[in-house]
Amino acid sequence: MAFDVLPGDPASPVILHVPHSSRHIVDSGLFPETVDEELDHLTDAHTDLIALGAADLAEARPWIFVNRLSRLVVDPERFAEDEMLAVGMGPIYTHGHAGRRLRADDPSRDAILLETIFQPYAAAMTRLVEERLAATGQALVLDVHSYPTVRLPYELHGDGPRPPVCLGTDSYHTPEPLLAAARSAFGDTGLNSPFAGCYVPLDHYHRNPGVRALMIEIRRDQYMTEPGGPPTSGLSRLAHALATLVDTVPLP
Repeated sequence: MAFDVLPGDPASPVILHVPHSSRHIVDSGLFPETVDEELDHLTDAHTDLIALGAADLAEARPWIFVNRLSRLVVDPERFAEDEMLAVGMGPIYTHGHAGRRLRADDPSRDAILLETIFQPYAAAMTRLVEERLAATGQALVLDVHSYPTVRLPYELHGDGPRPPVCLGTDSYHTPEPLLAAARSAFGDTGLNSPFAGCYVPLDHYHRNPGVRALMIEIRRDQYMTEPGGPPTSGLSRLAHALATLVDTVPLP
C-alpha cells in the first residue's frame, strides 16, 4: 500500500498528514546512482515519528495519514500546474535537489504512476477529510514536514528567513486562532518562509471553510543530524509541541 490511514479518536477533527517521511522506492524509472543522495536531502526524515509521538501524547488521538512511498516516486503534494515544474519537481520529479536529472522523460510511465499512486492517494485523503467533516462538522489538516538548515538549490523561495519552525498558511483555510495556537505550541516560529501554503484536497480547496489547514515545516537541525541522519533529543520536544497544538485546536 502506498499510504496508511491510522485511526484516531472518533470525535477528533484533526488529521496529521505526513507525505514526505518515507525512503521507500519502487520501480519508477529513477536512476539508481542518484537515489541515495536525493533521499538524504529530500526526505523529511523522522516526521512520521514526530506525528506518531504527538498522537500518543494527545488527549484526543488525531488521525494520521502517512505516505509509505518516497516523494521521489510520486510527490502527492504537487499538482499538474505546480510552480515546481520549473525545476523538474512536479508530481513526478525529473530532477533533484541540485538540478541533477533523476529519470528519463517517459509520459507513458508517468501516466501510470499518476493513475496508480497519485490519484488513489488524493482520493483517500479526500475521503478522510470528508469522514472527519461528517463525524465532527469540521476537518483540520496539519501537514507535517521538515526542511534543511541550509538552502538547497531547488528552492524557489529560499532567500528569506529559515526559522526553527515555519508555519505555512492559506488565506482561506488558516484562520488566525489556529495560527495563534501553533505559535504558542511551538514557540520560535516564522510565517511562509522558506515554504508557504498548506495542503487541502482539491475538492475542498477554497470551497469549504469547514476544512482548515496549516503546514508545519520543522528545520532539521532542531531534531536530527543532517542530511539523512538519525534523530536527536529534539524529536521528543517537537512531538510534545505538536501534541499541544492538537489538544488546543480552537473550534471555528
